[in-house]
Amino acid sequence: MSQEKQAEPFEQADGLPLMQDEYNLTNEQIGAYQRDGHIFLRGVASPDEIGVYEPIISRWVQALNYHDKPVHKRDTYGKAFIQITNLWQKSEAVKRFVFAKRFAKIAADLMGVDCVRIYHDQALFKEPGGGHTPWHQDQIYWPLDTDKTITMWMPLVPVSEEVGSMTFASGSHLKGYISKLEISDESHRTLRQYIDDKGFPIVSYGAMAAGDATFHAGWTLHSAPDNPTDTMREVMTIIYYADGAKVAEPDSNARRNDLQAWLPGCRPGGLAASPLNPVVYQK
Repeated sequence: MSQEKQAEPFEQADGLPLMQDEYNLTNEQIGAYQRDGHIFLRGVASPDEIGVYEPIISRWVQALNYHDKPVHKRDTYGKAFIQITNLWQKSEAVKRFVFAKRFAKIAADLMGVDCVRIYHDQALFKEPGGGHTPWHQDQIYWPLDTDKTITMWMPLVPVSEEVGSMTFASGSHLKGYISKLEISDESHRTLRQYIDDKGFPIVSYGAMAAGDATFHAGWTLHSAPDNPTDTMREVMTIIYYADGAKVAEPDSNARRNDLQAWLPGCRPGGLAASPLNPVVYQK
């Protein structure tokens, strides 16, 4: 189905929750995030808010699902999830969710910055029988010359213990750019060996309620288990970075592709501030 599909009438943004109120963090939570590179927060969105937005996001993912093979016939990346990016451009209703001030302020507070921009959003729906997500660093894909990057990962449905949260290598973000390996079987083997060699503690938060969220830094090594259940693991992610960040010289095809897709018109050495990267929170 065409990605130019227009929003349906039921998706009008008028009357949908704005989510502009604050979710206050403690100094201990901020310190733990900066030490570990990840944190789990309960109830970042309320059940009522998720009840409004989940059907809208889920319908878009279903409409834009590009997979034409059953899960077991795909490669490792394809088995991991249905991945739909920048839904905010396709739906005013989803835009209201993605641009929520509440989420953006948490991102700013955890990073210790006054102002954040959107890099892009991603719906990551792991199908029943879907495979694991190999170990990787998100920021190998992003041509951003800063370590002030963060991803919010929020389930839109309850996630059971056996599916769980993502799994993080605590403190790995402090190593910065570890490897150019993109998400693959090779990245899973190589980076797991690196984690074991360095002795990073491995943390998974287990079951999550809809509206709970994890936040992790762009350089934090992480993975996710497979989905052995008969229900879809519906997750919405939003990537933020500090306002004022500059564009890094892309040193891989992945970063060149991201520069073109998510920072159109921006140039290496210049500000990372295209029309696709609006400021969503400023202190």
